[in-house]
Amino acid sequence: MPTTTQPTWWGDGVVYQVYPRSFADSDADGIGDFTGIRGRLPYLRDLGVDAVWLNPFYPSPQADQGYDVADYTGIEPDYGTLADFDAFLADAHELGLRVIIDIVANHCSSEHPLFRAALDAPAGSPARARFHFADGRGPAGERPPNNWRAMFGGPAWTRVADGQWYLHLFTPQQPDLNWRHPGTVAFFDDVLRVWLDRGVDGFRLDAAQGLFKHPDLPDADDPEIDERNGDALNPHAWNRPEVHTVYRHWRTIVDERERGDGVQRPLIGEVTGLGQLALPDYVGPDQLHQAFFFDFMVTPWDAAALRAVIERGLDLAATTGAPVTWVLGNHDMTRLATRMPGRALAATLLQLALPGAAYLYQGDELGLPEVLDLPPEARRDPLFRNTGGRRLGRDGCRVPIPWSGDRPPFGFSGTAGTWLPQPDWFTAHTVEAGLADPGSMLHAVRRALRLRRGLAGRPLRWLDAPPGVLAFERPAAVDAFRCVTNTTDEPVTLPDAGEPALASAPVTGGVLPGHCTTWWM
Repeated sequence: MPTTTQPTWWGDGVVYQVYPRSFADSDADGIGDFTGIRGRLPYLRDLGVDAVWLNPFYPSPQADQGYDVADYTGIEPDYGTLADFDAFLADAHELGLRVIIDIVANHCSSEHPLFRAALDAPAGSPARARFHFADGRGPAGERPPNNWRAMFGGPAWTRVADGQWYLHLFTPQQPDLNWRHPGTVAFFDDVLRVWLDRGVDGFRLDAAQGLFKHPDLPDADDPEIDERNGDALNPHAWNRPEVHTVYRHWRTIVDERERGDGVQRPLIGEVTGLGQLALPDYVGPDQLHQAFFFDFMVTPWDAAALRAVIERGLDLAATTGAPVTWVLGNHDMTRLATRMPGRALAATLLQLALPGAAYLYQGDELGLPEVLDLPPEARRDPLFRNTGGRRLGRDGCRVPIPWSGDRPPFGFSGTAGTWLPQPDWFTAHTVEAGLADPGSMLHAVRRALRLRRGLAGRPLRWLDAPPGVLAFERPAAVDAFRCVTNTTDEPVTLPDAGEPALASAPVTGGVLPGHCTTWWM
């Protein structure tokens, strides 16, 4: 079916996700920083992306790798200073790259001054009203106020010295803010304006289906199901209707700035769980510009299933006017090359052929696999710690990027150690190795991003294809672009195919190998 969304820099662009701690280190401490990222910006320009999305870089105790924010307008000292950020931002803009930053509004760090003040204040005080403090159940209040579970395991409540409990849907070090308190609204208005004044180009909103909780904090209906799903399906804790008032208000803030200087600054929502089922409620001309379409990332490698999920995404775009945000990997997922062995490039070429925006997670353009055998003592993810190792967590996709050389730290740092250890087999996946090999995934992605620029604004039209094969074109007045993906083990012969402009595997005589995507111009 055709799509009718108007292309914009954010609507049809390619955004590269940078995990600052693991991208590039300039001061030999084994931790990535802004000076290191700044030095690698030419690589991203040459790759052909339009924008960079930065995971949180704010001062943080790092209980959840920066998603526990202690200061929303500062820079984590491990990453540098505000001057370093400004220099990075200026260089990015000079190279034609937009910069999107993370806003974590559902919760802050337990070290944030607002929460420290709440702990120091008595029960029922205005300081505690900024969070969710409640008395416990049981004769002495010894049990949590309700049965909610935390996303990273265990109860969603922690008791403080005076006997009250506070709510944290993630870790105890991440207390949930009370969005019914007017001070919370004003606080984040100021945060957005501070970063807009510094020149950032958009905001990715963490846990965007969060913020509001049921005012009575009732028990979850089925805590066993919620426990297995990390409480993501609790309607009392997530996807409350009140959240849309916040995003309508934030849209006025960024739209006001756009009217002032003509530069669009999108709001992009990480909407998961119950919110993913209600994406149309979040996006549109008066709320978020876009929300990640995660269904595409978790769809089986099957032509019928892929077509169905692509059609759902395009229907969403047609209904809301918000271009689809296609994503195959991020800092919370097992790496694409490990989830889809032998098919990572085919899946990436399919993603990049679709109308809408595409997000690439750092290292996925290299075909970098997950590091599965990190020793327990090296793991930092609270998901691993809080579940006693029952869930490995996300460290394996966050190992620092290999740039060059044949041994750790592979050009990431000037030191032999990195904050998460790199395996020796990274030598086959460095940027240097990819650039030296004309048949590498890196070269294919670079070529795809160059070709993709000619597709902006073109609709998608499905083509007939054999079972197990996905085929569509994106026509224009003078030419047509065609994408064909074979999701089966068997080769498929394409009549009158000619030579493809790009393929994830060698194509000879119109024979498309199994698990291969081709682009035809």
